[in-house]
Amino acid sequence: VRPELAAAAAMEFVKCLGRPEEFYNLLRFKMGGLQKVMPKIKQRTLVRSPALALRGAGTGCPWPLEDWPQGDSGFGFGLWSPAGRRLPLPQPCCSACPTAPALLCPQDSLSSSLRTCYKYLNQTSRSFSAVIEALDGEMRHAVCIFYLVLRALDTVEDDMSISMEKKVPLLHNFHTYLYDPEWRFMESKEKDRQVLEDFPTVAVPLSWPRAISLEFRNLAEKYQTVIADICKKMGFGMAEFLDKHVTSEQEWDKYCHYVAGLVGIGLSRLFSASEFEDPLVGEDTERANSMGLFLQKTNIIRDYLEDQREGREFWPQEVWGKYVRQLGDFAKPENIDVAVQCLNELITNTLQHVPDVITYLSRLRNQSVFNFCAIPQVMAIATLEACYNNQQVFRGVVKIRKGQAVTLMMEATNMPAVRAILSQYMEQIYQRVPAADPSSGRTTRIISTVRTQSLPRCQLVARSHHAPVYLSFVMLLAALSWQCLSALAQAAVQAGEH
Repeated sequence: VRPELAAAAAMEFVKCLGRPEEFYNLLRFKMGGLQKVMPKIKQRTLVRSPALALRGAGTGCPWPLEDWPQGDSGFGFGLWSPAGRRLPLPQPCCSACPTAPALLCPQDSLSSSLRTCYKYLNQTSRSFSAVIEALDGEMRHAVCIFYLVLRALDTVEDDMSISMEKKVPLLHNFHTYLYDPEWRFMESKEKDRQVLEDFPTVAVPLSWPRAISLEFRNLAEKYQTVIADICKKMGFGMAEFLDKHVTSEQEWDKYCHYVAGLVGIGLSRLFSASEFEDPLVGEDTERANSMGLFLQKTNIIRDYLEDQREGREFWPQEVWGKYVRQLGDFAKPENIDVAVQCLNELITNTLQHVPDVITYLSRLRNQSVFNFCAIPQVMAIATLEACYNNQQVFRGVVKIRKGQAVTLMMEATNMPAVRAILSQYMEQIYQRVPAADPSSGRTTRIISTVRTQSLPRCQLVARSHHAPVYLSFVMLLAALSWQCLSALAQAAVQAGEH
């Protein structure tokens, strides 16, 4: 292990001292990975390969899924039996229960193009791939392809080496390329360009993997319709904002709708189409849109300094123009007070989506869908709380602690727990609202609204996942480890100075 990595790991534990539950959860994560901190994922019921699914046959599996070691390549890849043997190819079981869910068998049972899609999923978003691969049934493949299609579209939009004359038609027509087995784009300079280069299935060298558009066309028509529709709307929306600045708060909502709200709407329609969720989940586009806007606005707020350095501006001028003449002026030390006021105003704007988030999540009945949707939302509220009234947003990077993130992933498995997490972080914001802040009145009103919001009847109820003895153990472990970890942290600082 490289010294700098060991020192960084030690610092993660040091940050958790004084927070026993975070310390314990981070320890579990370090020892066993995501499958140790997300019990629902390690107990997954996953889908078969499309070929078997078409026949409607179940598959048997001689070993419990929780016994399958899984490495860094992601869930569902390179699975081996406890005895160290590669698991056998799936065999059809008896037809006594043809509709029963079947376990995901080894990667050997997936087509080469589908294996390639999951490889790209891991390469482009390792954190997102974990929750996608944990989805139930045929949703898993549909959401994987949906993500990769939108990733390819986003790669076109982000590539500054593509001229406007070429980029606009590409964005407008991208949804049609899903049905063209020969289309690919070889001119991108972006880091994720391979999703464009391997988009087709023919007219490429035989050594190249077969890829995304084939698997899109292998999906059921009900999923194809959703993905193509969202891709079309997003492509036109991206083209609209290529040479257009975000001016008003209304324009901010519109931009976030195109790049994130449509994702929430598309996912919701996929969930309903799979019949794992009620039709209302896909029909209520307003609340699905709010799910996306809450995440996107949080990212835009947090990434102020990074976007400034990259020459990007996503904060609405209607808001920041009240404080400075140029958005970049917030990074100047003399403007730090007004910068924080603008920051608080945008966070207040974002918090208005929390009631919709609560309503949306309370309707979900499938555990894998709930985990998929809830985890990003609790990460976002924790990030907003860390950013609120924080000058560091304009000086560096604001991130939640890794132990904090792991704990949120473990706890966000039912609606009462998620409601408690949202309330906890909003209360922490409430306690820090400056009396002289221009947005203070609106901030406190929104938090009060969430306090009094009645929780609809929930499909997923709370369940305990800790024994008190674990917390006692970790508190003792934290005390015993303090001197060792402090010494490691001090050594890391000294190494940095040299």
